[in-house]
Amino acid sequence: MRLNNTPVLETERLILRKFTENDIEALLDIYGDPEVNTFLPWFPIKTMDEARIVFEENYAQEYKKMRGYRYAVCLKSDNVPVGYVHVSTDESYDLGYGLRKEFWHKGIMTEAATAVVQQVKEDGYSYITATHDVRNPHSGALMKRLGMNYQYTYEEQWQPKGIPVTFRMYQLNFDNESIRRYDRYWIVSKVHYVEDNQELFADV
Repeated sequence: MRLNNTPVLETERLILRKFTENDIEALLDIYGDPEVNTFLPWFPIKTMDEARIVFEENYAQEYKKMRGYRYAVCLKSDNVPVGYVHVSTDESYDLGYGLRKEFWHKGIMTEAATAVVQQVKEDGYSYITATHDVRNPHSGALMKRLGMNYQYTYEEQWQPKGIPVTFRMYQLNFDNESIRRYDRYWIVSKVHYVEDNQELFADV
């Protein structure tokens, strides 16, 4: 498995690279927008100082590890971050992403996530997972476009917002283990079930 942390990736329109200290203002734009962060666990940030903390805790510290996938999503036209995409290196291999709202519905996050998922696959991971708030079906549609499959639904008390959230969990296996399912969320949640109403998962 690759040990080089976060190699630069390129797509037709995008450069995926590490965040740097020069991206603090861009991080404030991404993490500070209430609408962008509606379905994320943290509260929107408000100051450059808070953006620096996000950089240090979410990115700079992670980049010190031997391997990782925490990318700034940048347009090739100016190389300025407009979003982020990452895959965790714990056993969930959880895919996460966020994008400034003026870039929504342009296929940018699908393009970025597809490149990162391909890198993870090439690096020898067996699977990835992703979860989305049931109130955010657009995120679930993106997961399906990546080839991920719905596994189950569960409830969680999300912090630091301290609110109960119902999530759908999706998974993509890269090998022949089609029945593999990451069950940690199922096990730790007292409320979990499999939905059978396929209209819930219609593309949006």
